[in-house]
Amino acid sequence: MQSYTAVLLLAAMSCTRAPATPVAEATSPAPYTVIASNLRVPWAIAFAPDNRIFITERPGHVSVIENGTLRAKPLLSLTDVVARGEAGLMGMTLHPDFATNRFVYLCYATGAKTMIDRVVRYRDTGTSLVETATILDNIPAARYHAGCRLKFGPDRKLYITTGDATNGDIAQDLQSLGGKILRVNDDGSVPADNPFPGSPVWTLGHRNPQGLDWDPKSGLLFETEHGPSGFDGGFGGDEVNIIERGKNYGWPAVHHRRTRVGTVSPLSEYTPAHAPASGAFWRGDFYFGCLKGEHLHRLVIDPNDRRKIVREEKLFTNLGRIREVAVGPDGALYFTTSNHDGRGDAAAEDDRIVRVNQ
Repeated sequence: MQSYTAVLLLAAMSCTRAPATPVAEATSPAPYTVIASNLRVPWAIAFAPDNRIFITERPGHVSVIENGTLRAKPLLSLTDVVARGEAGLMGMTLHPDFATNRFVYLCYATGAKTMIDRVVRYRDTGTSLVETATILDNIPAARYHAGCRLKFGPDRKLYITTGDATNGDIAQDLQSLGGKILRVNDDGSVPADNPFPGSPVWTLGHRNPQGLDWDPKSGLLFETEHGPSGFDGGFGGDEVNIIERGKNYGWPAVHHRRTRVGTVSPLSEYTPAHAPASGAFWRGDFYFGCLKGEHLHRLVIDPNDRRKIVREEKLFTNLGRIREVAVGPDGALYFTTSNHDGRGDAAAEDDRIVRVNQ
């Protein structure tokens, strides 16, 4: 395999830059309600059918809001989580049949010497999470670029985003689970219709993807991804991609708006960096939280061509770093602040869960 540096140099010689999509000036934010405060780096939100709201906090807690109040005691406090840099307890999702099986899926970083990501399943009793089962283990991780968003798709398969663990070469290595989007059955087994037989890999060539959601109108899977941070290919280059079975999204050889035969260019690219950390469709448009950009970003998608962006907007520019964004069963949009993550300026109530009032 070529060295990481050689791949980047080859990309610089053979690729061209496409024009970026313009972004509108920040607009006045809609009214909002803070529904929980004083959290520590809330990373993922999941809505239970009994109206509870589950929250992962990066130090290792699964907390819960019940009847409008944040419980004093978490449902779960992991003892083997490694909360270092960007890593810790990260992704969470509920099984499509949660109402009957009560299964909660988590992804977290662990490992005393070599850090890995582990996807596990628990059963919710209402007061705690019990009966842990490992779904997928030994995913490459590091204190930076650790992934790890979990979402069940319309096909009832579990999708897992993984980072390159600061080693871009593994994103192109089909023997590695790093720098990929993975797709497994709910028990961790490999679906028979995956593009690479016997492998959980769904797509490759990713740097650090952290947002996934399916467009309810077209069924297309949208993804957000962090671009280079200087040491690995310049600055900026954050992406929104449309994810399709078996395709190569180019990292590390292709980044920013460069193109290369055999790889997929982003739908939208951002330089300077926004650090997109999530993704959700709401009322026909795609939203994602921005960490470095410190706002909620809206992509207005063409109703007749769901691969086309009509315009872009910055919202909620007054709350600092925004991470997770999710749509609740009440039809409202929710998001989290991430000002205690070591890179933000925390306010008195941070970190917060916010509900958009419109």
